[in-house]
Amino acid sequence: MACRDVAVGIVLLTQTALGMLGNSVLLSCFIIADCSGIRAKPTDLIVKHLTWANLIVLCKGIPQSTTAFSQNYYLDYVSCKLTLYFHRVARGVSIGSTSLLSVFQAITISPSNSKLAHLKVRAPRFIGPSLGLCWAIQLLVYVFIPVYTTDISGGRNVTVIRDFGFCVVINSGRLMNTLLAILLTSNDVTILGFMMLASGYMVYILLKHKKRMQHILKPLSPRSSSTETRATQSILTLVSCFVFFYVISIVITSYVSVLDKTTRWLSNTGVAMAACFPAICPFLLIRHYASSLRICCTCSHQTTHCDCVLREL
Repeated sequence: MACRDVAVGIVLLTQTALGMLGNSVLLSCFIIADCSGIRAKPTDLIVKHLTWANLIVLCKGIPQSTTAFSQNYYLDYVSCKLTLYFHRVARGVSIGSTSLLSVFQAITISPSNSKLAHLKVRAPRFIGPSLGLCWAIQLLVYVFIPVYTTDISGGRNVTVIRDFGFCVVINSGRLMNTLLAILLTSNDVTILGFMMLASGYMVYILLKHKKRMQHILKPLSPRSSSTETRATQSILTLVSCFVFFYVISIVITSYVSVLDKTTRWLSNTGVAMAACFPAICPFLLIRHYASSLRICCTCSHQTTHCDCVLREL
């Protein structure tokens, strides 16, 4: 076993374990909140879907890291198709859920005199259908993956475009690879575009509000706008991590799609980059939800009735 394979296995295994731990803890916060009778926010449903999608994405790291440690570990024909298919679907849902979260928050914090203000009341009713549509679109977009995926033994007699170690993606021809790369890139870039526009709008609104509050309350309190500052920083952190990791992942995926054949090292790099945001995402959100849960639980123990006000990102 080469040292490089061991290093890759350790990185993938560590990334998978930490990501699953973080997402599991975040889901536990929601379960405790639901059992405690804490009123849920509309965005909670989006974050739940995002967390489940992240867990599915991270599941691919288990066979990938196992293959790095053991060169004789392979998945069977059906498992290969299901693993790669649902990994790509969950990755798309992760991108879509984050974009939807940004759009909903942008509508929520929009000023009363803005064009988005009339959507504030109706927006929560569209969250469930929007998430269902997101899953349906991703299931349809990536329906071709099982067609071009096979196990190791089945890939020995065909030209392989991508070798994951435990299964392979066969070459469908330069033209088809290019068309699929354009389709997948367009899907990801469109969703990323909506998310970046919504996040940029949120940052603009928060900074504008911060400037107004500083002008009004500057003589009274130098820390009056700390809430807006923290919210702006949270949004920028989440969006920056999201864009950085997924843009690299999109570039690698598109590059691999147009190649006639690629190396296992490049495939491992693509898998690792695709799993970076799902692994980091819960740690960016868990502090917010854990503190909100603690405040609400304390409130419910101290009084017979208390409306818990949860901080927005």
